[in-house]
Amino acid sequence: MPKPSVIRVGRDYAIKRISDAVSRASSGDVIEVESGEYVADVASWRQNDLTIRAVGGRARLIPKGVSAEDKAIWVIKGNNVLVENFEFIGARVLARNGAGIRHEGGKLTVRNCLFDGNQMGLLTWNNERASLIVEKSEFRNNAVADDYHRGDPIGHQIYVGTIAMFTLTDSYIHHGAFGHLVKSRAQENHIVNNRLTDEAGGKASYELEFPNGGIAYVLGNIIEQSAHSDNPDIVSYGAEKYRWPHNELYLINNTLVDHMTDGGNFVHVRSGADKIEVVNNLLFGNARLHLDPQADSNANVVAQTGDVASVTAYDFRLREKSKWVGAAVDPGIAHDVQLRPRREYVGPMESRSVPPGTYSPGAIQTIAR
Repeated sequence: MPKPSVIRVGRDYAIKRISDAVSRASSGDVIEVESGEYVADVASWRQNDLTIRAVGGRARLIPKGVSAEDKAIWVIKGNNVLVENFEFIGARVLARNGAGIRHEGGKLTVRNCLFDGNQMGLLTWNNERASLIVEKSEFRNNAVADDYHRGDPIGHQIYVGTIAMFTLTDSYIHHGAFGHLVKSRAQENHIVNNRLTDEAGGKASYELEFPNGGIAYVLGNIIEQSAHSDNPDIVSYGAEKYRWPHNELYLINNTLVDHMTDGGNFVHVRSGADKIEVVNNLLFGNARLHLDPQADSNANVVAQTGDVASVTAYDFRLREKSKWVGAAVDPGIAHDVQLRPRREYVGPMESRSVPPGTYSPGAIQTIAR
């Protein structure tokens, strides 16, 4: 078996452009891209077992109106591909769904990347054997337009199609515009230790949506809806009918914040799911839990601003004197997945081990002394 090659790209190397490295790469190779800006340098990657990594800092990809296959800055078609340390900035295509990355392969891992100002942040195809892992990454301001008219296309920060598995950890997704912060049609989803917050000026629709159900583990996230959303639901499950053989939602130990004046739904679950567990969530605002009567709903508490260190600073550590300290219950295990979070989000793209001792509702277990 041939030894994998390391192909270096950048101003100090013979290969100056990423697109020139594509034709030289073989499956199994490592592509090391020198940090800096790469303008109008787009690519379609068909090789398998690739590592594509920026070194010396992030590499910033600015398409300036060009795209790969009229789809994205990068189209990933191979299996078992790692993309690390890149910034995908400003993708635009005529179909108005230009993405930083279009995932059309098998397994793709995206780590320590930024998606900013594209029409769509990251968009996958519909292939029930594909998977996507996003770690320690940021998505912001990906949108088709500043103004929305009924029937116009909308841009999501992350849009996952009907694939086998989607995992999102230690990431920061914020400032949507009419589309969702995260939308996934995957059969199985692990949304763990993230910050999904629309924030001041944000106009996202759902913050987190699973329109076709599937199994969804939503554990230890900070999820916030702005006052400017035109959709009352923060987390939505099953809005477009259940597709998968098993449809189960585990919404455990999240901090959910609603800024809508009239209130909406912290979570809205449509009838017909196999199992719903909504447990140990810390709730801020006038929204409600819109659940089927058969849902397991336990130890979800409505907190006040004085219960935590600072709502405005997104510091959701419970204060030592809050009555909710220690009020969580053991959520148990589902399909060999431990539902009690072992880590907590500390941001912007990091988590840490949960401290031992008292177990409380909400995403953050560290107590504000």
